[in-house]
Amino acid sequence: MSDSIIISVDAMGGDNGPKIVVEGAALALIERPKAKFIFHGREDELKPLVAKHEKLQAASEIRHCDNVISMDDKPSQALRKGRGDSSMWNALQSVKDGEAQAAISGGNTGALMAMATFCLRPMEGISRPALAALWPTLRSESVVLDVGATVGADEEQLIDFSILGAAMARALFDVDQPSIGLLNVGVEEVKGLEAVKDASKQLHAHSGHGFKYHGFVEGDDLGKGTVDVVVTEGFTGNIALKTAEGTARQVASYLRTALSQSWLSKLGALLAMGAMRTLRSKMDPRTANGAVFLGVNGIVIKSHGGTDEIGFKSALGLTYEMAHNQLINKISEGLREYAAHDEATKENNNEVGSA
Repeated sequence: MSDSIIISVDAMGGDNGPKIVVEGAALALIERPKAKFIFHGREDELKPLVAKHEKLQAASEIRHCDNVISMDDKPSQALRKGRGDSSMWNALQSVKDGEAQAAISGGNTGALMAMATFCLRPMEGISRPALAALWPTLRSESVVLDVGATVGADEEQLIDFSILGAAMARALFDVDQPSIGLLNVGVEEVKGLEAVKDASKQLHAHSGHGFKYHGFVEGDDLGKGTVDVVVTEGFTGNIALKTAEGTARQVASYLRTALSQSWLSKLGALLAMGAMRTLRSKMDPRTANGAVFLGVNGIVIKSHGGTDEIGFKSALGLTYEMAHNQLINKISEGLREYAAHDEATKENNNEVGSA
């Protein structure tokens, strides 16, 4: 079908092997019947797993390769070991060759970033790619980036992340001018690192051209959904992400314990079963699984390596939506609009200065 979305899958990536990948794809196909898959990995392992799902078998292709990048390989080792003939590299190569609209892997994050950057190359105008995650909020969802690709981003990189995050928000949320906030230690303009304050000035000057700049946001704004896009550097973003996931599991554990302590609490849990089911779903990290590797010439999704088939299904759903909503085109449009306004602003300033 001409309107199908083909997803290239590193079927060997992750902690739990190809079984989780295939089961997740079978579940994703139920929700998105126009999806098709190219599984890269060891055929002797993949073929019997895919054969268990008739519809998936009809909508997929297996491409054999023996080489698998381990979770312990350093990025440089992964490039030497897997360039050209590993399941991870081949999944990316299918996107580069135009055979698939997006790639996904649950494998080694550093290796995936290195391979994606080397294979697909950074987009023109982007100094460093970023990892962006969908963040559940009281309002709906927000895009948060960077969550682990670039540690210690400077002013220009934070601006790049803002443009990339705004494009992802446009692709997902159907909003022309997503609101952007820079994560900081306070909302006052005098607070924060110089790179953050300098980036804030630039974003203020360009607000209205592809995004609306809200200003600084704090940690509690992540859960509130104060803005559509929260921008930070990778060290802070990764800690925030892991803290949120751990807190969700902690609260869920507290609830289970509290609701099983007495016959009265068990009765209350039974009466509130519907509400508890909704709460459990909202707090389940698997439903928000999948980080988008933004800033390269292709759509690349990183699934959590330790997830199960439900989590991988969620990541495949995100992959499908990014391809369906033409993320790369939206990023290119955002880069062009920002660059055009930046150039016009500089020309105006030069004219004023020479007057």
